[in-house]
Amino acid sequence: MRSDIRHPQHSHGRAALLIAALLAAVPLGAAPAFARETARTPATGVIGIEEGQLNADYWIRQQTQPDTTILDRKAIDAQNQRLHRLDPSVHDIEHLPAKLRRAQVHEWIAALSQAREETLYDERGEEVPAPTLQQLGDALALDAIPAQQATRYGMVVRRADLRTFPTRLRVFTSRGDTDIDRYQESALFPGTPVAIVHESLDGKYWFVVSELYAAWVEKDRIAEGEAKPIFAYTRKAPYLVVTGATARTVHAPEQPGVSDVQLEMGVRVPLLADWPAERPVNGQHHYASHVIELPYRDGEGRLRFSPALLPRTSEVSADYLPLTQANLVRQGFKFLGERYGWGHSYNTRDCSGFVSEIYRSFGVQLPRNTRDQAVSPAYNRIDLADDVSHEDRLKILKTLEVGDLIYIPGHVMMVVGHEDGWPYVIHDTTGITFRDRTGELARVHLNGVSVTPLVPLLFNREQPTVDRITSIQRIRP
Repeated sequence: MRSDIRHPQHSHGRAALLIAALLAAVPLGAAPAFARETARTPATGVIGIEEGQLNADYWIRQQTQPDTTILDRKAIDAQNQRLHRLDPSVHDIEHLPAKLRRAQVHEWIAALSQAREETLYDERGEEVPAPTLQQLGDALALDAIPAQQATRYGMVVRRADLRTFPTRLRVFTSRGDTDIDRYQESALFPGTPVAIVHESLDGKYWFVVSELYAAWVEKDRIAEGEAKPIFAYTRKAPYLVVTGATARTVHAPEQPGVSDVQLEMGVRVPLLADWPAERPVNGQHHYASHVIELPYRDGEGRLRFSPALLPRTSEVSADYLPLTQANLVRQGFKFLGERYGWGHSYNTRDCSGFVSEIYRSFGVQLPRNTRDQAVSPAYNRIDLADDVSHEDRLKILKTLEVGDLIYIPGHVMMVVGHEDGWPYVIHDTTGITFRDRTGELARVHLNGVSVTPLVPLLFNREQPTVDRITSIQRIRP
């Protein structure tokens, strides 16, 4: 989600050899039809896209072996272990020391909660006054961090916004543009363990460290508990995996803590498969639903667990989906048209969250932000140095396969197939720029999950998007 991508070092021998092999193996060939001709914008209003292409089956039919397993469960587990071992953006919170030192807690908070240099505006388009920004800094209560504290744990009970500062104040870098709240970082989903490491000055927020992110969260979204049952919950079997874009538990006034809980794609929940037929769940017979177990927060803020009902109409699986090209496309298209949500705002997701949730439905873990995904050593990465020519970049693009992730600063796209040998991508994007039939720049404000060609897209009047690619990550052997 963040626009400050770290540029990778380009001296990796393996990456250089891989690029050389790709360039030698693939001739450039003719440019795509929409690049050879004066750009033709079809009825969809998006260059290179006809209505039939807005369907997963269109792209699946292109593949010669769409149902072949790319990575099996053992290979995925090994890759996830590599991620935890090698990627500095991932936190091993289960094995934190029993005591946390002030320096560590201060480092986590200071790395995130930094004042921005540019002028900030509120939702009314008015400049946020300096005293308000000063109060946000004071709200961090950094002086109150003890020299040493016992490590505390909690679990997310409702989808929770992760904030830069302990506030609901939304701020923007330009008047009238209220989509990208610069204090919105990400979101955590029910069942996610966190370490609780600090409290805001007003006592309404905790600073939490999860496996993939550290930020401020409203306390009512977290239930505090002991480490053993928290991490045991994440490993319970049997379980269900949400394979739809979202799923929602049944309304349960008898147990509000697990009523109408939204679960996102890839979320894993324990299945209470042997629940007695004669025993109601929260006032309702369960034969038309799955009985699952969810965390909730009791009146004192402590962690409890309760049965909940998930309708059988929900898109769920008894295990993670097989990682195949067909399933990658299907999972991506389940979000098609969803509104773009910077940092998972609007109860939706952004570009890196989008690809993360697709891959999470296969049990594949990705870092949260594009800057970390793009350089992670856990995958088969191709680094594209600034001096790689446009022609050589095009040759590499012709070799890409379904599921490959393409990174430019602050953005990620997933390959769904090819037309005329050139890649098409699905991505959660604010918009695209290209040249229209008159040769002028055209900007389409997509603001959602969209399918587009890659080659005709422009960053500005002079630079194609292709020339902005910093790396490609391949989740395959």
